[in-house]
Amino acid sequence: MTIPALRLDDLASPKFSPEVAEMFAGAAQFADMLPLEVEALKAAAIEQLGGSLTDFGPSEFVEPLSVLVRCLNSEAHLSGMGHVSVHTQLVGFLKNRLLLADLLSRHPEIKDIEIKRPIIIVGQPRTGTTHLHNLLAADPALRSLPYWESQQPIPLPHEVGLIPDPRIERCAAGLAFADQAMPHFNRMHEMTVEHVHEEIQLLANSLCTMYFDTIAPMPTWREWYKNHDHVPHYEYLKTTLQALTFLRGGERWILKSPQHLEQLRTLNTVFPDAVILLTHRDPVPVTLSLITMMTYTARLHLKKIDPSTVGGFWSGLNAEMLDAILRDRQTVPDSRCLDVLFQDLMSDDLTMIQRIYELAEQPLDDRAKAAHARYKETHERDRHGKVMYDFTEFGIDPAVLRQRFAPYIERFGVPQEW
Repeated sequence: MTIPALRLDDLASPKFSPEVAEMFAGAAQFADMLPLEVEALKAAAIEQLGGSLTDFGPSEFVEPLSVLVRCLNSEAHLSGMGHVSVHTQLVGFLKNRLLLADLLSRHPEIKDIEIKRPIIIVGQPRTGTTHLHNLLAADPALRSLPYWESQQPIPLPHEVGLIPDPRIERCAAGLAFADQAMPHFNRMHEMTVEHVHEEIQLLANSLCTMYFDTIAPMPTWREWYKNHDHVPHYEYLKTTLQALTFLRGGERWILKSPQHLEQLRTLNTVFPDAVILLTHRDPVPVTLSLITMMTYTARLHLKKIDPSTVGGFWSGLNAEMLDAILRDRQTVPDSRCLDVLFQDLMSDDLTMIQRIYELAEQPLDDRAKAAHARYKETHERDRHGKVMYDFTEFGIDPAVLRQRFAPYIERFGVPQEW
């Protein structure tokens, strides 16, 4: 059964069900009680974990958190619900830091675990990265990050060993709310509790990540982020991966995040033996899809949504990411880097998988092949329906975008889609 394509007609003025509207109004009543201030956030994290854990780990998180909260308070224009949601998230990231520092203090041997030759997918959003990530992660020989684990990587001490894991239940509750507030999001990007997630959520625990751009356009944050050294934060990511390996096993990680487009040099420093998969697709429709998705999700955080502002911010950010990949592609040798065209991936993904396994020197055995086949059988493209996209509401001329992206398109031989 084919699900009809849908035009999102409420990007600027979101329409919520009465139940969701009531939840938003109820949450907004608590906004003034939850200050977005560094010390208050740290104190809340300590208190929520019982007060005995006070070590947040390496101090590199303090500066980005300070810049971030200043921007959230002055540039983000959060709604009451957005304020409460962001406060909850930031306290959650700080709690994750407390829990990781505590685990490392009890098990210092974690730092000796090697993260060998991770396979890292790097590409713009909407370029097939999620399909490729999930298809590779279906192989039980590769270690991936389910969504529930990305949200709270280290279990609470009193919840260790509980079945079912309370982290899974908490994640499911959060997704249930998101499904109510954004009922059409799955048409653009499916999210489930066990969905293989990108490590941008783990990078958020370092408080320096492109994840915060998804909350609101904050030009000051973006400018600081672009000009900051990210090596300490990727080192913290590596430490987190070591801890996750200690807690739940795994030999070789499969990772993915669009933010790595700007951080190839950082990846080379922190993961010098990583196999990099660079996905490429016509950036004009990619940009339209991306800005539509970002404008749709803005209803969770922003008081007032201007599609042209959100669209302009994200089209500019996407262009900067492509500039970065043009600048840095040559820093990764072809012996451990593969350029993956979207059309090649989607027309014959299993052949692309074979090429990837050969480059990565990863055994493509019968168990892996069977796992890939099972995934494909249950994950048909567009099974939740499509969204109809249009640049008109964003005030963006696609011809201007195509000219802006011409050097990238020419360099990587990206086919034009329309």
